[in-house]
Order: sequence, then structure tokens, then C-alpha cells
Amino acid sequence: MKIDTNPKKINDLINRGVEQIIERRSLVKKLKSGKKLRIKHGIDPTGPKIHLGRAAQFWKLRAFQELGHQVVLIFGDFTAQIGDASDKTSMRKPLTEKEVKENMKGYKKQIGKILDIDKTEFHNNSEWLSKLNLKKIIRLSMEFTAQQMIQRRNFKQRWDKAKPIGIHELIYPILQGYDSYAIKSDVEIGGTDQLFNLKVGRKIQEMFSQKPQDIMTLEMLPGLNSEKMSTSIGNVINISDKPSEIYGKIMSMKDDLIEIYFRLCTKIPLKEINQIAKEIKSEKLNPKEAKMQLAREVVKMYYGENEAKKADKEFNSIFKDKKIPSRMPVFETIKNHFKIIDLIFETGLAKSKSEAKRLIEQGGVKVISGNKQDKILNWKQEIKINNQMVLKVGKTSFLKIKIKQNKK
Repeated sequence: MKIDTNPKKINDLINRGVEQIIERRSLVKKLKSGKKLRIKHGIDPTGPKIHLGRAAQFWKLRAFQELGHQVVLIFGDFTAQIGDASDKTSMRKPLTEKEVKENMKGYKKQIGKILDIDKTEFHNNSEWLSKLNLKKIIRLSMEFTAQQMIQRRNFKQRWDKAKPIGIHELIYPILQGYDSYAIKSDVEIGGTDQLFNLKVGRKIQEMFSQKPQDIMTLEMLPGLNSEKMSTSIGNVINISDKPSEIYGKIMSMKDDLIEIYFRLCTKIPLKEINQIAKEIKSEKLNPKEAKMQLAREVVKMYYGENEAKKADKEFNSIFKDKKIPSRMPVFETIKNHFKIIDLIFETGLAKSKSEAKRLIEQGGVKVISGNKQDKILNWKQEIKINNQMVLKVGKTSFLKIKIKQNKK
């Protein structure tokens, strides 16, 4: 495939959603040269699902791919067992080899929603990291100082608060950096929280007389609670979520996130996004209408136009016509009675009983049976179960309750 050097496409590539480029002149020159570049991106399989924050980075890779460049994806099956400390305020629990393999199972299928899999080069970093001997690791470590590592923002915060910092955490950036040398990376893409690690990659490439990679860091996508979107926090929208779930989550998020979600999670031109933001600010456009457009666009990205229309129709049916979804998960139980707080917790609609109690007290829990909808406000209330019952928690979570029949 011939390399596309269209100036307009290159300009969009290096600007949309981009936080920083090192070295910018070098990257622009490479992109205009017509040379096929190796574009590296590493992903540690810390969970089985890919959320929109990670997906935004894959869409940037797709943009490189569409220009004809070679995308090289590295699954950190080795480094995930150490744990990246880039944005962590405390020492994270390393994953086992079994957990890593389990998390990786569905990755290619999800990534295939964005990248052309047949044109993507895949590697596990255990291919080379498992072969590094102690002598080589020490030699690599000699190029860096403890001060360099400790001065990282999150390490410095932990140091000042006397929180533990593991020696293994200091090794992680070196191993990630070695990945860049191993695959001869020309450009590496990552989130802004990865900048230190990406710079280490440049240093290690220079150690082995390899031309250092250019770096592109991307804006971080906030989660539904405005913190960084993170699987460990749980504030995520996963690209494998059902269309109606993606739609509902977007509708539930804060209005001030609309613009960045349009910019990082859709293909809508920036000029149009700026106009949407302007109209919201001047109150010409209702934020709810903007979120509905956003939700349709995001669902369309991963499931197509038809599913986006269905999700839109179902949302309007639920919230405008006060109907329940045509499809929803089912919770089976042998019990005939439940305390409402226990039912919400055991069905997984709340992560804890204290969260369930809060949802009830805030008026976010309804029990629907036939045409009757009862708002539950007493967290001690006992509910009689029947097969026509639907439990609604919050604005978008519906669950059908079914009594399991005992087999004789």
C-alpha cells in the first residue's frame, strides 16, 4: 500500500486529541517522506474489556493505518505481571499469568472493531522480556537514576506521604522502554500518563544505536464520574457493552463532558463539534439533545447505524413513554422474599450494601410489576418476588427477577 502524505490528513492526525508530540518536526518530516513507519502501542491486559478511553488510542492508530503505516500492538503479558505505576497513588496488585491470559482472550475481537486486524502486527512482550537475564537488566538499569524514577509525579506524592514504592515498580518503565527497541519503533502512542515510560523507550533505543522513536501522547478521556476512565475505578463505557447500555451510560454522564467525548470518541469534524459546544453554551442547544446525538454516534462506531437507531428508539421509549426495555438481564432466585437492599446487592446492581442503601434513599430504586411502578424509599423494606417483576436501579439499569423452579 502506498503511503498517503495528504497534508490535511496529516494535520488532523497530529492535532486531534493530541496532547504532546516529541519530536514534532521529526514526526511531520517522517509523515511527509512517504516512508512506512512502525507505530507502536502497548496495552497491559489488566481487565478483559476495552473501554472508550483505550479505544480513543486505537482510533488514532487506525488513522496511521489508513495512511499506510504499520501498526504494531504489544500485549504486555509480561509487564502486566509487574504492574504499571504511571497513574497509581498506591502499589497495585500484580496479576498472575493465568489472570493475564484470561483477560487477553477477547482482545483481538474487540480491537477488530477499530483496527484492520489483517494489517496489524501483534506481539506479546514476553517474547523478548522473558529472555532478559539479570546481567542485561542491571545494565539497562545503570542508564537511569533512582532520583529520575522517584521524581515522577505519582511516586513523589507517595514518597512525600510515606506510602510504599516497590523496587519492581521502578523497573517497569525500563521494560516498557525495551519493547520499543525490540520492535524497532518509529513512533509510540500513549496517554499523557505514559509520557515518562515513552521517554525511557527513546533512551533505551539510543543505548542500542537505534534511532529514537517520536512520541505522541493523547488527551485522557474522563470516566462517567469525571475522573480518568479506568477499569479499576469502574467508571467506564466498554466497547463490548450492549448498544442500549452504551447509549444509557452516555446519557447519564455530566454535561461538561460532552465536548471531549465528541472529540475523542467520534469521527465528527472538529468544526461541527465546536459549533455544538458553542450552541450548548449559548443555550441554543439542550445538552440532552447533544448527548443523544453523541450516544448515537458512539453506538454507530461499534455496532453500526441500525443498532444506533434501535438504541435511540429504546431510550426514548423508556424515558419518554415510560416503558421498560424489550431486552434485559435476568436474575433467577429460589427465594420468595428479599430485603430490597439485599436484592440490589446480590443482583450486582450495586457494588456494596452501602451503595444500595444510598441509591434507595436517593429515590433511584423502583419495583415494576405489570403496569404498576413502586418507588422504594425504605432500605429495610421487604419485597415479595414474582415472575412479572422488574427491578429498576438508577436511570438505565433494568433487571428481570425470576423465581427458579426446583427440579424434582
